[in-house]
Amino acid sequence: MTLLPGPLQEAWETDWQPAGTGAMAGVTAGLGLLSLAALLSEPGWIPLLDGVNLVFHEAGHPLFGILGWEPLTILGGTLLQLLVPLLVMGSFWLRREAPGTAAAGIWGFENLLNIARYVADARAQVLPLVGGGEHDWADLLGRWGLLAQDAALAQGLRIVGWLGMAACWVWLAWRWRRA
Repeated sequence: MTLLPGPLQEAWETDWQPAGTGAMAGVTAGLGLLSLAALLSEPGWIPLLDGVNLVFHEAGHPLFGILGWEPLTILGGTLLQLLVPLLVMGSFWLRREAPGTAAAGIWGFENLLNIARYVADARAQVLPLVGGGEHDWADLLGRWGLLAQDAALAQGLRIVGWLGMAACWVWLAWRWRRA
């Protein structure tokens, strides 16, 4: 008995392509540069990568706004910011390409560092906002009665982000070693 639709079941049962040494070295170097940039730049903002992530974030508001529920419109920016790397990761997963899957996973978890920056700013509201509108996370955390926990929630997101990036690399190293 299969629980997944045909193409997903087929992908699940297909062997992973071997992860080559060059790909492993490339993802390792990329993660190293990403980590260095994250440690040396303004916390939660890696200029090129987070600039791209911001485009997805801003596109998420009107995209999810189509559904007509205000909290989802507000949360839509963060949702699309996470959904795009997840879809890219899924594409690599379906093709059973471990380096691409791991790199997209790292990208997704890196987004949590950027989101943590925004969450941590909920009370202070000192970050410049695109279009000068409302602060998504001040609004959401205020609605949910969690505004006073903005710093703690942000720290949790940072921890999950760093651990997730490390886990993606470890998984790739395991796939590489098996090849």
